[in-house]
Amino acid sequence: MSKINDFSDYTSKYNTNADYSYLFGSTQAPSTSGSFSLSDYAAIKNGSYGKLLKAYYAKQDAEKASADGETVQKATLMKNGADALKKSVEALKNDDLWEKKIIKKKDEQTGEEVEVEDYDWDAITKAMKSFVAEYNDVIEQAGDSNSKDVLRNAVWMTGVTDSNENVLLKIGLTVGKGNKLELDEEALKKADINTLKTLFTGHNSFADKVSMKASSISNAAARYVGTYKSNGTYNNVLSEMVSSKVDKEV
Repeated sequence: MSKINDFSDYTSKYNTNADYSYLFGSTQAPSTSGSFSLSDYAAIKNGSYGKLLKAYYAKQDAEKASADGETVQKATLMKNGADALKKSVEALKNDDLWEKKIIKKKDEQTGEEVEVEDYDWDAITKAMKSFVAEYNDVIEQAGDSNSKDVLRNAVWMTGVTDSNENVLLKIGLTVGKGNKLELDEEALKKADINTLKTLFTGHNSFADKVSMKASSISNAAARYVGTYKSNGTYNNVLSEMVSSKVDKEV
């Protein structure tokens, strides 16, 4: 029997119409007939098929990287939003905000500026507006999240708000469309200070519960983009991004 030197010898010795697709099992053939032809084998031999495969998988990797980048971006925004909410809640929980101070006011009759002892309603209103804005941002971002933990904690947070809806109404806060809060500044400034203190100070208050949910949402957003390294250790993408940024700044 003569020795077959290369692929071309093999194809000339045997039937050129033979179907060798069984050699590739379930691999999808590039030809339109649904089976590998000799021209397909030639493409594999000269490397052009391999180049096509590399190009295909390079495109797949690029699409995956793009999807991962979008996931990290959304999770980062979610974490930052939840952290901002927690910060705004902590500002409302500050006892100093709810203590009387010597502040300057204009006398309504004379128009002169006088010093009086009162609560700083401008500071209270500013802190409340910040809280409402951050709260609404978290609700909106959570609705766009793919993390079940983020969604679950956001739902729990809106549940806490709903359970306090009647009391919140007394201080000018209402739950509007999409579970977002709306603030009536005039109603806030006329609210009973004790009601405000009950809602925003102390353990297990409304503010305390919202703060805990904000922390849970932040942690859930960070976990969502975590991955496991080859050695089995947990790699948190957001943590590494923050560390990298700090290193660059240093």
